[in-house]
Amino acid sequence: MKKNMGSVDTVTRLVLAAIFIVMYFTQDLPGAEGVIMLVLAGAFVITSIFGFCGLYTVFGINTCSAEKG
Repeated sequence: MKKNMGSVDTVTRLVLAAIFIVMYFTQDLPGAEGVIMLVLAGAFVITSIFGFCGLYTVFGINTCSAEKG
C-alpha cells in the first residue's frame, strides 16, 4: 500500500473524527445517525494512521506530495 494521502487530508480526517466522536458521546447524534458517524470516525482514524484511502485509489486521487514526483 503506497500512501496516497497528504498531511492536510490526514489532519482534516482526524479533526472530523474527533468532532464525530464528541458529538456521539455528548448525545448530539442519537440513534442510527450517531452510530453511522462513529463508524465513519473510525474509518477516518484508520485511513489517517496508514495514510492510505481506498476511495482515492478508485478515483485516481493522490494528495501525498512525496509520491507525486
